Amino acid sequence: MSGPAGGGEHIGVDHPERPGRIGAVMAGVDDLHLGTDLHILAPVAADVAQMARVHDLRYLEELEAFCHAGGGSLDPDTYATPDSWSTARLAAGAGLGAVDALREVDDGVAFVAARPPGHHALRDRAMGFCLLNNIAITAAALVASNERVLIVDWDVHHGNGTQAIFWDDPNVLYVSTHQWPLFPGSGAAGEIGGAAGLGQTVNIPLPAKATGDVVRRAIEEVALPVIDDFEPTWVLVSAGFDAHRDDPLADLGLSSGDFAELARLVAGLAPRPGRLALFLEGGYDLDALRMSVATTLGALLGGIYQPEDPTFGGPGMELVDQAREARVVAHRRALDRALSQGHVQWP
Repeated sequence: MSGPAGGGEHIGVDHPERPGRIGAVMAGVDDLHLGTDLHILAPVAADVAQMARVHDLRYLEELEAFCHAGGGSLDPDTYATPDSWSTARLAAGAGLGAVDALREVDDGVAFVAARPPGHHALRDRAMGFCLLNNIAITAAALVASNERVLIVDWDVHHGNGTQAIFWDDPNVLYVSTHQWPLFPGSGAAGEIGGAAGLGQTVNIPLPAKATGDVVRRAIEEVALPVIDDFEPTWVLVSAGFDAHRDDPLADLGLSSGDFAELARLVAGLAPRPGRLALFLEGGYDLDALRMSVATTLGALLGGIYQPEDPTFGGPGMELVDQAREARVVAHRRALDRALSQGHVQWP
């Protein structure tokens, strides 16, 4: 585990993205009684060069100055305090440290227990509770060392920031399951990447009340063929737990048991041990967050901790079929357009 980071320094007034989330995560870890199987790494703040791989320098300078001037509201959803700059840098650095640790031992799995979350943060601005895009900073560092990175985002909200950052990057495959329609409004099935990253974005929008079996089928039937062709050398997960049925900010129907099933699924996508890292994103009901973290980590470690059964029978199976068909059509149209513009040469 890399962290915890953000337990008390980045605090909004009556805001759902609050320090108690880290306490819930750590309580979930404690529920597993991991003993010597758990290694906790103290995060080191990301430096400017690491952050600048995915964020504009001007934005970084403005965010630092805004925080040092006392902070405030960055948009209707996102806040910063005098301590948010240092806290956000630690959250970003926690992912980098996790990957370095996995490389050193070439085994295990990492969980980045850090806030504020990151997947909505764009190159040039904060958004949706997110200041720096933690998972993107780590993915970009891996790409800089010639790795091919799969990002699976199971947060209930679409990770618009991550998608935008890697829109034209052929070395990053971004796969997202999310409630639709919902904030931030992006993530349609037809969004499949730019000319240089054509086909490297897979969006699977799901209806309210969709259950875990729908999400698993979506990944297996829509995303898995693309993942197999991509052949990732690393798998990173935007592990948002706000798809839980008790979360106050959305309306999907997953249980903590479903996150255990998703964890086993993504673990099977990693090319070998020591190449999987999960990053805390959303999850705002503290009891649900505690259970979901525990079941996720328990599944990854081969144990059984399942206070809630996986869910079945919700709506959305027909949308999975539509997403698969829409992806094929959109991919063909985009490829035709790229060919006509000379961006792609047919073999």
